[in-house]
Amino acid sequence: MKHTAPILKKGPALWEKAKKCIPGGNQLLSKRSEMFLPKLWPSYYTKAHGIRVTDLDGNTFTDMSIMGIGACILGYADPDVNKAVKDAIDAGSASTLNSPEEVDCAELLLTLHPWAQMARFARSGGEAMAIAVRIARARSGKDAIAFCGYHGWHDWYLSANLASDKNLDGHLLPGLAPKGVPRGLLNTAFPFHYNKIEELEALVKKHKNIGVIVMEPFRSQPPENNFLENVRKIADRIGAVLIFDEITIGWRLNVGGAHLMLGVTPDIAVFGKAMSNGFPMAAIIGKRGVMQAAQQTFISSTQWTERIGPAASVATIKKLKQCNVPRHLRTIGEKIMTGLKQVSADCSLKITLHGPAAKPSFSFDYGAQSQHVKTLFTQEMLMRGFLAGNLIFVTYAHTKKHVEAYLAACEEVFHLIKKAVDQKKVKKLLQGPVAHSGFQRLI
Repeated sequence: MKHTAPILKKGPALWEKAKKCIPGGNQLLSKRSEMFLPKLWPSYYTKAHGIRVTDLDGNTFTDMSIMGIGACILGYADPDVNKAVKDAIDAGSASTLNSPEEVDCAELLLTLHPWAQMARFARSGGEAMAIAVRIARARSGKDAIAFCGYHGWHDWYLSANLASDKNLDGHLLPGLAPKGVPRGLLNTAFPFHYNKIEELEALVKKHKNIGVIVMEPFRSQPPENNFLENVRKIADRIGAVLIFDEITIGWRLNVGGAHLMLGVTPDIAVFGKAMSNGFPMAAIIGKRGVMQAAQQTFISSTQWTERIGPAASVATIKKLKQCNVPRHLRTIGEKIMTGLKQVSADCSLKITLHGPAAKPSFSFDYGAQSQHVKTLFTQEMLMRGFLAGNLIFVTYAHTKKHVEAYLAACEEVFHLIKKAVDQKKVKKLLQGPVAHSGFQRLI
């Protein structure tokens, strides 16, 4: 494959400048340049459309990576969603009065989820989870939480690491220090692993004050042995509010979230990211008796009333349904996974694939050297015009031609990596430091 290596100057330089005036360089760990390709990552964009991203140096890349951290499910700058947002801006995005779009959005969500009767809104997934937990605690009257998976940066979640810095291993970042989290939250949040119902049973037996169970209904693998049904039974038995976090997986498997497919109903479901195709928006929906507990506490914010989020969400959700976007994501994702399996086998490169197809990922199986190999992969794919790591958030804008071009590049890079591994030259081929690791999630 012929390729011209991109010139990377302005982006890396601005990133170094940013780290001097912004703690960490930006607002999201997953977008830090060190997570991809330290000192060489483009870092900033001037334009994003479809799955094409142009950086500060004028290079245009094909995004076969995280696509706005999973937020842009239709692709960047979707014309239908953008039109709805522009209309909302022209009409006035904020006012002393409320926007009717939030009622439209609530009714649309509740139509998709007949088990739910009420909805509240926020503008990011993390704060939406904090709202859901506040409502659930108000409803149950109990402080402690049993949780599975990653659910954001707020105190209720990070407090799990107050007792042991190993509690969040496999959920967020191994050894994450809960600096700044009040010690008074000690023993209020307890993790359990997906598909291990015995761990949840042990928690509720040991801690009688668990009033909230929080989890993602679907992880990299589907539930086994009636796992979700048994979680539901435990919640009912102990009088706990069951919250399904659909922020990452919601809308990808079907319109309305994974739990509708899996046939298990929570008390609260939380959505974010993809529901508005990249515009700030999140939703908390639930049963009337549970949601009304929001009136017994204080949950309020000016920016939750702006117009753009609901307008973008209504347009996005309607298009997801009209175009059967989940089916497209599955088709494209399956083509990616099949291709990666074939290409890696042809190259005798050791990788492990993970699903679901709408969010395929893979890991390099080279022990302590795996992170070096992953960094080399990102580096060489960038040289060939792709933003790429080991996770792909498939979008409606991805086509079979994009996949074919990506797999052709992967084949070339996989051969290069296999040769480097065999000759023990992986480190030598890296043009910069090894990428940082993070967000190591359970399979």
